[in-house]
Amino acid sequence: MPRALSIHRSIVPAGDRAKYLARMLVRRAHYLGANCKFWVFEEAALTGAFIEFTEAADARTLASAHASSPDRVLDPARIYTEVELD
Repeated sequence: MPRALSIHRSIVPAGDRAKYLARMLVRRAHYLGANCKFWVFEEAALTGAFIEFTEAADARTLASAHASSPDRVLDPARIYTEVELD
């Protein structure tokens, strides 16, 4: 089965940054415990513009992790699967 990935973008006001990053720690722990990888990146030229990536070995694992996430996933059905390039 191909690997699966989901992407979520957020714009976080400066005053909410610490709260957001604390939530990302909880979210990362959840996804790691659900056999997923989780990364958060911030746009270099725009402080507060974040993008989150969640990856799993397959779409079923990722969908299950989203379903049990401590935070509501805005579009849990939007899962990208890896395309094999020959």
